[in-house]
Amino acid sequence: MADSTPLLYQPNSVKSESTPPPLEKHHPSLDSTIERCIGDFGWAQFLQALLVSSAWIFDAQQTFITVFTDAHPAWHCTSNQLDCNSASNICNLPKNSWAWNFPAYTSIISEWNLECATSIITGLPASSFFLGCLVGGLVLATLADSSLGRKNMLFLSCLTMSLSSFLTVFSTNIWVYSALKLVCGFCRATIGTSALVLTIELVGKRWRGQVGVIGFFCFTIGFLSLPAIAYLNRLSSWRSLYLWTSIPGILYSLLVHFFVRESPRWLLVRGRKEEAVATLKSIAPPNHSWSFSEVSFEHEMSNNGNVYSTIKMLVQKRWAFRRLLLVMVIGFGIGMVYYGMPLGLGNLSFNLYLSVTLNALSEIPSSMFTILLIGKLNRKLSVLAFTSLSGIFSIMCALKGEVWTRLQIGLELVSFFSACTAFSILLIFTIELFPTCVRNSATSLVRQAIVFGGVFSPMLVAAERGDGISSYVVFGLVIGCCGLFAVCLPETRGRTLFDTMDEEEHKEKAACNGV
Repeated sequence: MADSTPLLYQPNSVKSESTPPPLEKHHPSLDSTIERCIGDFGWAQFLQALLVSSAWIFDAQQTFITVFTDAHPAWHCTSNQLDCNSASNICNLPKNSWAWNFPAYTSIISEWNLECATSIITGLPASSFFLGCLVGGLVLATLADSSLGRKNMLFLSCLTMSLSSFLTVFSTNIWVYSALKLVCGFCRATIGTSALVLTIELVGKRWRGQVGVIGFFCFTIGFLSLPAIAYLNRLSSWRSLYLWTSIPGILYSLLVHFFVRESPRWLLVRGRKEEAVATLKSIAPPNHSWSFSEVSFEHEMSNNGNVYSTIKMLVQKRWAFRRLLLVMVIGFGIGMVYYGMPLGLGNLSFNLYLSVTLNALSEIPSSMFTILLIGKLNRKLSVLAFTSLSGIFSIMCALKGEVWTRLQIGLELVSFFSACTAFSILLIFTIELFPTCVRNSATSLVRQAIVFGGVFSPMLVAAERGDGISSYVVFGLVIGCCGLFAVCLPETRGRTLFDTMDEEEHKEKAACNGV
């Protein structure tokens, strides 16, 4: 599984596979070796991290775009009939007695005459998107760890997601539209994971938390851009939203292909040492005097094994499987609130455009909070605290009374802020819990658990459409209970990132024995 072959020269002896992996105090880890090569954190690393993290902008846009393109448009009565008023069901009114406030092409509902269709039909595009995310996450989860690598996975995911989004413009009915949303969700499933893992693997342990949060900040920018783009195009076709978000995504994919460097960690564990050296040289400070010919790495992973060998490794190791189950349960609870809160905004007595904007804005202080304090935050206690806080305020949103009604949007924002912060910390926590050889796969599976929680959110909101606030009670209870599992995980703040399962297992046993 591992040998002691150095980067640029061959040794006279090879370490026995039965020998326990060394601790960092005896041999330098990839963390310490890479930091010696390229410094702790430089401008080249920052620019690479910024370029890679920009993928989250387009990821966020495609995730929430149906909030506006699939919205139920406002309408008004065109006659003086007594049975026509704002509280009427337009399905029971003559067609010539009412009209849309805006042109029919501003929403798929009005363009394709879906105003009287069942909630299953009108919700099919959004459901298809999340279903595609689930399937894509399971099918594509291990490719970034095995054959494709972080960079190629990011490039292909962004390109295919943007192309499928562009093709959505040519949809002729709800069925074609839903099929393309399914493809779009499938393609975007690994974008966030590949971008997050790639940025963190370019830096040392001191800065990996701060660099990782750049992606969350970019996701916020993408989320925040949607209500702005939608408002500016409120009189245009819903297709214009897809044009404004897909074409920049295609151009960005080309930038990734030509300017982003592959993770040196992944290259090394795959045995591609010359490429790893080239990557290290490209992002090293210009005046760096370290000799790359002296670099020796003790960790290398075999190229053999099928695409799902990483999943097999996660399941076979008891400690890894236990960690994976725990973080996936926590992710499920966070996902239900993270995706459910924006979907439930239509049930609050507040302007939809403004409430979506406020939710997007609440991600900014969440990202800033994580950026500034991630180096000091205890991972598992932070996840526990923010999931509990989100659960409490979500339940408070369901309280009745005139005073509570006025406070609903404020309570919802606090709950959503807490869920966003827990989301950010959980992903960084997951990356630190697993070694390089399975890190991308484990993180991807946790993201799919988060998406899986989001699948149930629209069902809850739709089931309580007449009194949607009660769905917030379910959101609060689920995230609160799921967050409790964080106490069963080991703390990882400031810990070295290991590269093989043997190293991580050795560390786990040492911790259990009190070494």
